[in-house]
Formats: sequence, structure tokens, C-alpha cells
Amino acid sequence: MERRKFIISSTLGMGILGLDPANALGINKKHMGVIVHSYAKRWQSKIESNEYPGFADATDLIAHCHQIGAGGVQVMVRGWTKEFSKKVRDQREKLGLFLEGSVSLPKTPADVSDFEKEVINAREAGARILRTVCLNGRRYETFKSAEDFQEFKKQSIAALQRAEPIVRKHKMKLAVENHKDWRADELVAIIKNLDSAWVGVTLDFGNSISLLENPMEVVNALTPYVFSTHVKDMALEEYDKGFLLSEVPLGQGILDLKAIIAQCKRHNPDINFNLEMITRDPLEVPCLTEEYWATFEGIGGMELARTLSMVREHKTDSSLPQVSHLNDEQRLMVEENNVLECLEYSREVLDL
Repeated sequence: MERRKFIISSTLGMGILGLDPANALGINKKHMGVIVHSYAKRWQSKIESNEYPGFADATDLIAHCHQIGAGGVQVMVRGWTKEFSKKVRDQREKLGLFLEGSVSLPKTPADVSDFEKEVINAREAGARILRTVCLNGRRYETFKSAEDFQEFKKQSIAALQRAEPIVRKHKMKLAVENHKDWRADELVAIIKNLDSAWVGVTLDFGNSISLLENPMEVVNALTPYVFSTHVKDMALEEYDKGFLLSEVPLGQGILDLKAIIAQCKRHNPDINFNLEMITRDPLEVPCLTEEYWATFEGIGGMELARTLSMVREHKTDSSLPQVSHLNDEQRLMVEENNVLECLEYSREVLDL
């Protein structure tokens, strides 16, 4: 904790003095960005805190990420006006950060107009890549039957088909995340069937473990289509219904981050790497329950055995981090510490 406090004080101190932490540390300007979800507690927070004030909007997030030496941000663009987009653009250009947007898909024809406005506003602000998801929740928690999942798949493909002409028109790349919804082969099939140079993948490094997939097999399948990334490291622990899955600071989990990053660069040399360090209690993956399997076809005992073996092989000496017992100020502090520790690791070990 003392080391983390030093990181905070020294990094923020450079910001207070009006210095660019990246320049002061001799870092390439295009280093690791930060996804808004890394600040889930602080984003649009109403918590009174002098040390960790809430970020009211994208400009607050951009200013803070510049101050701590990040290379850019990925943030939602819903509700932006043309004037706000210009404000973001001016700030981003002044500070030298990259920007990626995050948008919702047009679920109905009536949503297309609003979707196009978001695309235009994101482009005005300087984004050229838009991350999106087909499902905000988790597949094994949301759907109770194969029929439910197939209806979701049908609607998701229709939404992407509505979105594709818009992003093609405005020359914006739309990157679909593997968001605990699609297994890798399912997402690849959707992208290939769309057959568009403007629709690809946001590769989340750890999400697919929850769907009993081997992380490197997911990377190998998705990187040919990768436009954007969610960089994270994961730790695992058994529990009575399956296993627990937790984001942990980079370098403290099971993922081969160097290999994943190298694979991304091989397929997309200009790709941005975006930190998604979500500070929360571990997620339960109840893969030993009947309900978990309701939407899966063609996978079974081998994938389950392989995943549980991985969990046991990488069992940590201590319990996975918990934050729900902390008060608001403590959670804000842990969240900030985690982001700073990950950025430091990205510079010192991952050369980002």
C-alpha cells in the first residue's frame, strides 16, 4: 500500500506542476488508454470526496487520465451534442490523447437515427473506433433457454446489419466485444457473415473464461478481426457451484499478457490498448449448475474439465480481492490504486 501511495503522489504531483507524466517518464505518447469502466465507482459519482471527486463527463475523465499518464480513453458517447463533441476534440488534441467511443447498437429501425448521431458526434470528437456490445449482461444469467438465446442472436445480427451502413458511410470502425455473450466461434461467424471492413472485434482478454474458453484460443480466433482491446488480467478460485472470476492488477493473474499483446499487434499494428480494471467482488460462474448450460450446444465435459483444471492449477495463495465490505472512500482509493498499478505495469513490463 505504501508503494501504491507513492505512485499516486508522484504521478499526480507531476500533474499539479503542469507536467505531462508521460513526457516526464520518457514514455511513448501512444501508451495504454483507460476504459471508463475502470472507474465504475467514480464515473458520474455523487459521493463527496476530496481525494477522488467524481467524473461528471468525458472531459473530466480525459483530464484525469492525462494527469496519471494514460495514453487515451474509451468512453460512452450517448447524449453528446455537437458542441460537447467539439469540446472533447479540443481537449483531446491539446493533451495528445487518443479517443475511442462506446455506443449501443440500434435494436430497432427507430433507433438508427440516434445511432447515427452518436457516430457523427464521436467522429467530430476525434474517435475512429466505436466499441459496442450485443448483450449488457452475462449469457448464463440472462437466458433461461436455447430458444431465448437464439432470439437474442437473431436480434443482435439484425442490429449489426442496421449499424453497418452507418459506420461505413462515416468511415468509423465498429468493434463488437466478446462480452460474456458470444463464444469465439460464434462471434467470428457473425463478423464473417457481415463481411464488412467496418465491423470487427473488441478483444476482451479475460471475459471468455466465463464461457469455458481457453484464453489463448479466444485470442487466436478473434485477433484477425481485432479493432480494439480491453486489457485485463484475471484470477480464479473454486466455489461450490463452479468458479469465481476476478479482475486483478496486471501481472497478478493467469493471462499471458505479453503474448496476447504481441498477437494483437501482429494483426493490427496500429491498435490501441485500453485498460479495463474493474474493481469489484469476484463474479460467480455457476458452471456446475443445470441452469448454466441452458444456451450452450456442442460443448460439454471436455471444456468444463479443462476450465476447472485451469482454476485448480492457478489457485492463488490468498482469497480473491473483495471490496463490498469497504466504505465509499476506501473503494474509491482501491479503484484508483488499481488503475495506477496497472498503468505502471504496462509501462515497465509490457512496454506500452
